Amino acid sequence: MKTLRDVKVGETTTVVKLHGGGPIKRRIMDMGITKGTEIYVRKVAPLGDPMELNLRGYELSVRKSDAEMIEVNE
Repeated sequence: MKTLRDVKVGETTTVVKLHGGGPIKRRIMDMGITKGTEIYVRKVAPLGDPMELNLRGYELSVRKSDAEMIEVNE
């Protein structure tokens, strides 16, 4: 299983499934990350956390711990 955390800078991927439960999953979905969404990894902070993503026409920063809950295409 490949997660968003494993995607390298400059790569584009598609969301396959969201893991996690309850409020965490809802928060991820409220940010626009749903099944089938294309995500471009723009950059990663110098210490590795957070990641800056481009999706649905806007930029979004997510923590690596949240990125681990987002399963993406291999």
